[in-house]
This record gives sequence, C-alpha cells and structure tokens, in this order.
Amino acid sequence: MSEENNDLMNENEENHETITKVTGMYKDWFLDYASYVILERAVPAIEDGFKPVQRRIMHSMKDLDDGRYNKVANIVGHTMQYHPHGDASIADAMVQIGQKDLLIDTQGNWGNILTGDSAAASRYIEARLSKFALDVVYNPKITEWQASYDGRRKEPINLPVMFPLLLAQGGEGIAVGLSTKILPHNFIELIDASVKHLKGKRFTIYPDFPTAGIADFTDYKDGLRGGKVRVRAKISQLDKNTLVITEIPYSTNTSSLIDSILKANDKGKIKIKKIEDNTAADVEILVHLPSGISPDKTIDALYAFTNCEISISPLGCVIEDNKPLFIGVSEMLRRSTDNTVQLLKSELEIKLGEFEEQWHFASLERIFIENRIYRDIEEEETWEGVIKAIDKGLQPHITHLKRPVTEDDIVRLTEIRIKRISKFDIDKAQQKIDALEDQIAEIKHHLANLIEYAIAYFERLKKDYGEGKERKTEIRIFDDVDVTKVVIRNTKLYVNRAEGFIGTSLRRDEYICDCSDIDDIIVFTKEGKMMVTKVDTKTFIGKDIIHVAVFKKKDKRTIYNMIYRDGKSGPTYVKRFAVTSITRDKEYDLTNGNKNSMLWYFSANPNGEAEVVSVLLRQVGSIKKLKWDIDFADILIKGRASKGNLVTKYAVKKIELKEKGVSTLKPRKIWFDDTVQRLNVDGRGELVGEFRGEDRILIIKQSGIIKTIIPELTTHFDDDMIVMEKWIPKKPISAIYYNGEKQLYYVKRFLIENEGKEESFISDHPDSQLEIVSTDWRPMAEVEFTKERGKDRKDNMEVNLEEFIAIKGISALGNQLTKDKINQINLLDSLPYEAPEDTPAQDIEVVDETTIDNDDVNGTKNETESNSKDEDSTQSSNDGEGQTKLF
Repeated sequence: MSEENNDLMNENEENHETITKVTGMYKDWFLDYASYVILERAVPAIEDGFKPVQRRIMHSMKDLDDGRYNKVANIVGHTMQYHPHGDASIADAMVQIGQKDLLIDTQGNWGNILTGDSAAASRYIEARLSKFALDVVYNPKITEWQASYDGRRKEPINLPVMFPLLLAQGGEGIAVGLSTKILPHNFIELIDASVKHLKGKRFTIYPDFPTAGIADFTDYKDGLRGGKVRVRAKISQLDKNTLVITEIPYSTNTSSLIDSILKANDKGKIKIKKIEDNTAADVEILVHLPSGISPDKTIDALYAFTNCEISISPLGCVIEDNKPLFIGVSEMLRRSTDNTVQLLKSELEIKLGEFEEQWHFASLERIFIENRIYRDIEEEETWEGVIKAIDKGLQPHITHLKRPVTEDDIVRLTEIRIKRISKFDIDKAQQKIDALEDQIAEIKHHLANLIEYAIAYFERLKKDYGEGKERKTEIRIFDDVDVTKVVIRNTKLYVNRAEGFIGTSLRRDEYICDCSDIDDIIVFTKEGKMMVTKVDTKTFIGKDIIHVAVFKKKDKRTIYNMIYRDGKSGPTYVKRFAVTSITRDKEYDLTNGNKNSMLWYFSANPNGEAEVVSVLLRQVGSIKKLKWDIDFADILIKGRASKGNLVTKYAVKKIELKEKGVSTLKPRKIWFDDTVQRLNVDGRGELVGEFRGEDRILIIKQSGIIKTIIPELTTHFDDDMIVMEKWIPKKPISAIYYNGEKQLYYVKRFLIENEGKEESFISDHPDSQLEIVSTDWRPMAEVEFTKERGKDRKDNMEVNLEEFIAIKGISALGNQLTKDKINQINLLDSLPYEAPEDTPAQDIEVVDETTIDNDDVNGTKNETESNSKDEDSTQSSNDGEGQTKLF
C-alpha cells in the first residue's frame, strides 16, 4: 500500500509540474481570432465591396467561365481551392449573391426572397457570370495577386471592381466585437450620384430594397451608426372586408409576416377572419376582416402591432488597409467612384503602353523589311554578328522612334518568317501604324480628360445595364401610428362605484365600455378627485365614482362641465375644462382643495357640448331668489386647476339638468398632406375645410366609386382618388362617362343619398370608364370630335352640364352626350354661381387653451370671483359621454 501511495504522490507532483497559465495565450489567441473573423469572414472590403468568400467565388467563376452554365456544386468545389472552409458556407454565400440578380446569371431554383423559400441543392442549380460582372469586375492586368491559403494558386487581393458594388448589393455581417449592416441602394441612382460626384455636385442616396415596400428615410443619417429606417408593407383595401398586401418590408418574408399577423390576432391587438397567401412571382397576401371592422383602422393596427412595419438600423462598417472603418454611404460612394477613376486610369495606361509597344515594333518591322536590312545578316556566321549587323542597319532609320532599340527588339526581328517578308505590303503596314497612332492619341486624350472619360463610362453602364433597375421602394414620410387609437378593444371595463374599484375582472359589477390592455382610464369621484390609470384587472380609485371612460391623450374636444361646493359649507363654483395630459396614477383635486368639498353637478361632453342647468337654493333667511339657470355656454373653458366662477355663497339644495346643449367648440380645420396621404389638424398640406361633428368628406375615385366619410385622421386614401373635398349634401355631382355596354358617352348629375355608403355611379361593364367629374355648381365641358375619313373635322362642342341634364338618382343611366366619335373631353372653367349660405351655429372662442405638462402639480390659479354668467371657467379634455347630476 505504501508503494502505491508513493506512486500516486509522484504522479500528482508530475501533474502539478505540467500546469501552465494560459492567460497570455488566451489573450493573444482571442485577438488573433477576432482579427481573423473581422478581416477574413464578416466585413466587406471598401475597395471591391466583397467579403473574402464572395471574392473567391467570383474569382473561381472567372476561372471556370466559358460562356456556359456550370453546376453550382462544381463552382463550390473549385472555390474550396481558395477558401479554407466547408462547402456549405460557400454555397450559401453564392446563393445570396445570385438572389441579388446583379453579378450571377442563375438557372434553376435559387429560392425566393419574398417567401423565404430556400434554394435547391447545389447539385441541381447552375450559374454563370452575368455580362455586367464580366464588364466591371475583372481585369487581370490591373489586379494585385497573392498566394492562396495553401500556396498552390494565386488569388486576387481585391478585384478591380469599377462600380459602387457594395452599395448596390448591400452587406451584412456579425464579427467579434463589431458588425456591419449596409443597406442595398438603387443601381441607377448610384450611377447618377457617381456622375454628380465627378462633376463636383452634391448628392444624396437612399436605400432601395428588392422587396419594394414603402420607406421613411428621415432618420437614415447617411447609413451611419445610430440611424434608423422605417419600412412598411404596401397595404390597400381590396373591398370593404378585405385588405391586400402587395409589397413587404426588407428583411421579412411572407411567412414571417403572416406569423406576426396571426400572433397579433391571438393577442387581441387586431381582429381578422383569415389570411390567404397567394404569393408567386409577386406578393399577394389577402387579409379577410370580420364584418364591422374598419379597414383603415386595421391597416394602422397592422403597422403598429405586426411586421408590416419594421425598423432597420444601418451600420456602415468596411475594411480599409486591414482595419475596420466606420463611414457613411455617401463617403463609400465617393471612395468607390474615386477608386473607379484610378482603375480606369491604370487600365488606360496599360493599354497605352501596349499600343506604344505595338507601334514601336510595327515601325521597326517596316524599317527592317522596307530597307532590306535582313540581307545584311547573310554573311554573318555568329549570333553576335547577326545582332550587330541588324543594329547597324537600323541606326540610320530610327530617329523617329519613341524609345531606344533593345536586343529583344532585334531578336523579334530575326523571328520574322521569310513568307511574311515576301508578302510584306508597305501601305498596309503604314495603315496599321496610323491606326495605332490614332488609338494612342485617343488614349492620351482620355488620360488628359480622365473625369470626362469616367463620366462617359458610368453613363455607358447606365445605358447598357440600367433597364429594369428602376427604384422599387417608395420614399414617403410616415405619420406615427397612435396605438391607442387602432388597437382592438379586446376586453370589457367594469366599475363598482360605491366601493371605488375599476377593472376588467369585476364582471358582476356595472359594465362601462370595451377597452384594450394598453388603454388608460380616466376616473372622477364625488369628492372632486380625478385619476388616470392603466387598465388592470382590479384597481382602487376612491369611493363614490361618478364617471369612468377611456382616456384620450391630447384630446382638446372633450370638455368637462362641473359645479362643486368648496369645503363643508363654503360657496359653490362652476368650471369647464379639458384634460390633455397628466401623470399616470396621480390623484388630482379639481376643487379648491378644502376638506369635505363635493360635486353638485358633473358632465363629460365629447364635442364640447354646453347644457343649461337649474340651481335651487335652500330656504334660509331672507333669500329672495331661490332658483335660476346657468348656461355652460357662457362659461369660458380654462385649465383643470382653475378655481372656477362663483355660483352662490348660499347653501345649494340641488342642481338639475334643464336643457341639453350643443357644441361650443369652433369647427375643426382639417388639412390633407399629399406626402403621407393622410389628414391632419396641424396645418400640413392643403386645407380641406372646417368640420363640425356631422360634417363629412366627399371621395371620388377614377374607377367611378363615390362615398362620403367621417374625417378621421387615421383614414387611408387609395392612389386612384381624384376628388377629396368637404361634402355639401345639396351640391350636385356632374360626370361624363363612357358606357362600355352601349359604347356611348353619357352625362349625369346626381346627389348622394346614402351617406357613408360606397357606390359606383358608372356602369359595371369592364370597358366603362369615367372621363370627367366635377363638383362645381355649373360645370362646363368641351368635346373634341375625331376626324372621320372623307369628312371635315367637326367643330368642338361646349356643353353646359347643368342645362344638359336635370339632377337624377345616382343609379340613373344619364343622357347620351353625342352619337359622333369623340377624341377627347376636357373640363372647362365653370360658370359663376352664388352658392346658398348655411346659417352656421354660434361659435364660442376657447381661451387660455394651454397644454399641462405631466409633472404639473395640482394647484389653484388666481382668478376674480363674480356672478356665474359673467365669469371665468376652465378647459381640458377626455373621453366620455353622459351627464351626471348629484343632489
């Protein structure tokens, strides 16, 4: 046993002696690994825009190129001679290049970037270099070479790419400690920007995605770190219950997009019936909606809660001189363009040297044969003698040569065959020399005017390869989607007024409204306290709740009317206010702040309605007037912290509603911003009109569809909309249309009878089409007739549409315009007409309308107290309906 223990101890000592600290080794190895991944795997070089694996694929394809397709598996195997990694990584990289449809001409199933389907196995698909790649990527004479990883072959350090290829294809990679994400840009726009740079002009370039879509590049920041691009799917309304997605955001596919829509539906954010994916060569995803669901609201909800809108963060990182470099896309383009100029210069200089060498030997050859110098070598017996004899014979004739004659030149002369000498034609030789001189002069001209030559080069690329490469992604500025306005109300809100609880789990208590799990709820209590809180299963607010509603932030149109008693036996005040902004879960006191204050009367008015109430006092002492009315229209709207106007100093018995009121707010001005195709109240775009609660907007489409809509700011508008204006119900619509069934033109005038209903006012025949439409009172049109053979052209006819036909129903056929063949119909200036004036409702100015910050503390503003009908009041906003009177 002792011997075994000794052996064990000896082993432990030996093991202890072999332990080595690896700290320094780890540090060195990690840095080596990180450098390798950054330089050799993940980040593209700025010189040619390729990662090493991509460069080696392109080099291998040039090695194999014979104009015919090669199996991708064969190309991958050939590339492994240069790339020290597995075939799978090479095949994947090659598929990515092929899907960009620029450098590789593909054949077979290369996958689908729209659906996310992967390519077939490399043994089943084929590829060859595109004409564009052969034109701009390769030139062995100006390529710098290095030994491959095993030293058996030569590979390019960088390919001489004479085009901003990195920006055209984009690039993405994750290395150790850094990453890169360069978005693809438009082929034609890159060439135009390169030309502008060469001309010394400023330029701006934005990404263009192969999946198309709509993009907002407001925060692009030239592709630098910290920038952001918002990309949306293109969604339109197919019919009242169906949406169609025809373009998708970059970096998504139809499968991931549909998954995100289904998840949003499962979470109750949106409500859909079913989804159909009909995508083939083009994207077509049909989203079927249940009846009663707004298509416009659903479109915004898709942008808010699904991958129909995504945010992409670009990061411009490239390799320059074996170091990572962070630069913007504009600087990438400048450097690429300057590099192209230098490559063109090198190419021209090489060509110039070749042509000058050809000219030099052609001139020597002519001198050698024309002066019969070859006869001088007949008697020479040694090679040295032959060389000297030829050199001596050339000397009197070489004064016009551009460089000295070398021994190599003389050796080449001795290699000329007798047959060539015997058939030598001096004129043809001189023609060849003259042609070479012309080519030399042309190249020298290009070198002297290098920038113009480079511009012509880029313009040739645009002409030869620009067809079909127009911009796919539409550039547009997005309006932010307010998620609280578009989320589906997927749960129910309840209240226990007496105990002071609200929540979605109080199903035995009073139902208030439907809400969503992201809504805020505003609550008022009998004590004059107000709180805004997030929807939850059960939340305590305070006893004696008198009003609960979903809170709308920045809502200036919901006005609260309130009469309260200050303290236990103090005076009574009246106030009007809105609630535009608050601090969540903070309790606000809407009274003067004294203990035992209480509300006599409270109402929430979605459109600023001002009712009339009756005040009844208690019979105390010698009070003469025990009852009078207060019209809230006489009370100015102020901030929620306002004290209010004095109603009475005496004890109030009760306050009761006498008469419901009308809106006291001014009509809301609405504008249409053509850039984002949205309505707004911020003064952007063209003014549509001033709208009260019942007013609507008239929409007419080129397809002959007409409808009126409530002016909601979330409304989407189709591309074929030709009329959008405030609807005047008594104002007729006049139209001239071609009836495809009868093959004649008809005139009709009509009024809209079914507001809110979408109707067609032309026939549904596929050949029917709308020619002109006018919403003027007395429109005029001009008809140009087609000249018939053998007849004089008929004079143009002016038509007064008001006199031509009376106002009829929207479904009426109309009156035939003419039997003659019509070439064109033009809308002329309308005749003057004084439209009947509507008597507008009296408007009450809103004063002291200020936004209250979230950190605003509850306080009382100084104000003069006076009688109820002449004094101040307050303002703010909320979501709620109904009136509550307290006794």
